[in-house]
Amino acid sequence: TGIMLPDKAVLYVCGIEDGSYKADKIDFWDNVYGFNMKVIKDIALSEPLVDMVDSKAVMSNIKPILSLDILTCTVDDLKFEADVQLKAFRQDYCHALCAFFECGFTQIHKPIVFSTSPHATYTHWKQTVFYFKEPMTVCNGETINANIKCAPNTKNARDLDIAITYSFDGSSGKVPEKTQSYRLR
Repeated sequence: TGIMLPDKAVLYVCGIEDGSYKADKIDFWDNVYGFNMKVIKDIALSEPLVDMVDSKAVMSNIKPILSLDILTCTVDDLKFEADVQLKAFRQDYCHALCAFFECGFTQIHKPIVFSTSPHATYTHWKQTVFYFKEPMTVCNGETINANIKCAPNTKNARDLDIAITYSFDGSSGKVPEKTQSYRLR
């Protein structure tokens, strides 16, 4: 006889330009006071960053990759695969994919939606950033193709293993299909 709130959730992804932050936090490991510490860079790239993403950094359209009915979903629903095509709406670099969620409270008198989008008001959930090893130069109207696979980690069910396979073929060049793996802790 009770209700569950929220009762709906959608996970979204978009492309972002984030060169300054990536240079400070990721590329920093290429030369740490004269020492090559690229092994740390590889570790840093495998761990998604949970932080605020400025709405001005979003350089592509936003696509849903998972919809959940929280009333009926199971742990198995956390294992999913999604193909997305992200279309650039300006000429820019794409340094990463940004993921965020929205929750719907649809069982109440006046349904509302709560968003963690870079375009929404700040929340402590922030956004999750998946940096690419190399940025892509993308022109307005060009498309980045990505396949996102997500599954609970076999050793720690609270962690998620995420593999992103992406490619790009635009006027600035071709990025052949590449796959990067991440662990969200």
